[in-house]
Amino acid sequence: MSTPHFIIKFQIGFDAECVELLRTIAGVLTQADARLSEIQQQGELMSKELQTLKDQVAANNTLVESAITLIGGLATQIEALKQDPVALQGLADSLRAEDTKLAAALAANITPEP
Repeated sequence: MSTPHFIIKFQIGFDAECVELLRTIAGVLTQADARLSEIQQQGELMSKELQTLKDQVAANNTLVESAITLIGGLATQIEALKQDPVALQGLADSLRAEDTKLAAALAANITPEP
């Protein structure tokens, strides 16, 4: 987009050429103001979209941290129960009971309710 160049004449009073030049300047300023408003609206929309993305990343990080804690806890429990087959089976049964709920939560990308 090229920048318009204007020659402004200083005279006492306004002749038709000056009036036309002022109208042209006013038109350019009106267009610039409208474009600036559009850019501002786009910026506000992008800001909202960025915040939504940040919130999703935070939720994903929480979910990942929860999964890491869960896996670490399971490893500890399995290690502690490896000599007790009945207790180990109880842990396996407990995990199977939660399989569907956990799978649905992961698919929906939410943290499961306790």
